Amino acid sequence: MAQQPKPNQVTRRVYVGDVPLGGGAPVVVQSMLNAPADDVAANLAQIEALAQAGCEVVRMAIPRRACLDTFEAVCAQSPLPVVADIHFDATIAIEAAKRGAAKLRINPGNIGGLAATDPVLDAAGEAGIPIRIGVNAGSLDDEVAARTDLTLPEKLARSAVDYVRYCEGRGFTDLVVSAKAHDVMTTVRTYRLLSKELPHLPLHIGVTEAGTTFQGAIKSACGLGILLEEGIGDTLRISLTDDPVQEIRACWTLLAALDLRRRTPELISCPTCGRCQVDLIGLARQVEERIAHLDKPLKVAVMGCVVNGPGEAADADIGVACGDGSGVVFSHGNVVRKVEERAIVDTLMEEIGNL
Repeated sequence: MAQQPKPNQVTRRVYVGDVPLGGGAPVVVQSMLNAPADDVAANLAQIEALAQAGCEVVRMAIPRRACLDTFEAVCAQSPLPVVADIHFDATIAIEAAKRGAAKLRINPGNIGGLAATDPVLDAAGEAGIPIRIGVNAGSLDDEVAARTDLTLPEKLARSAVDYVRYCEGRGFTDLVVSAKAHDVMTTVRTYRLLSKELPHLPLHIGVTEAGTTFQGAIKSACGLGILLEEGIGDTLRISLTDDPVQEIRACWTLLAALDLRRRTPELISCPTCGRCQVDLIGLARQVEERIAHLDKPLKVAVMGCVVNGPGEAADADIGVACGDGSGVVFSHGNVVRKVEERAIVDTLMEEIGNL
């Protein structure tokens, strides 16, 4: 019996700049700038760092009309497609579409109602760019938020679905949808509803306001991991209270862990125990730092002893099993060479360079 396609294989494809999103395209990795919205140089510097980390689409807030000139200059020079993030003022969205935005993000809860959306749809249509309808639990439309017959996931989904139907009724179909909450299971349940009610539209998934790096990465991995495994989600952002580059690292790590996409090396390392006779934690951290910027989808193992050595990490492309002040470097389970502890990291990097 033929296997049923997953939800993100059958969504409608849209393009954010030249980046395909939906319709079976690889899950797109994105982040959001947090440099001052009126500083061209700072935003471009951040975009460059994000691009080097593997970001594919970047979003920029336009909090005031006075920031539109900065936004236009950033769009003109950015190596990545730039999404305009607009709240409260539909006229900013209209102007952003004229000034180089690759996509608009608007929030149904605060953009000013359906009537205010009409000229935004017209502007996006004229510019040939998509719109993301981005619903947030903290800024739901008052009428939907007041309903007592719906759960929060149902409210989020209802807000998004109603807005989509309005846009499509006006003939605008180049849409992406998101509906985020800070609670993991609320987010999961909401996206499951959206995937069923709007199966044709690509979904931007994320846990909003997830927290600082440690908590935010774990919450996001829980929620987004569930969704991605179910085939729900065409693009993702892992929202962290940190440097946006950390968001990109977290996104790629999650996609690699689910075996969906790989870009950089994956570190396989054991948790150590009383058998370990080297500074394995220090070695693993050194290796992690040195492989972080390699553009090779390798599996690199750092194992503390022969128990967790080549046998348990036999599928690694390269690795080391440590002994008493020394280590045996191996590749795909086969021993390559033996070195002293102080030479382990350099030797491992040398062997990685030979792959």
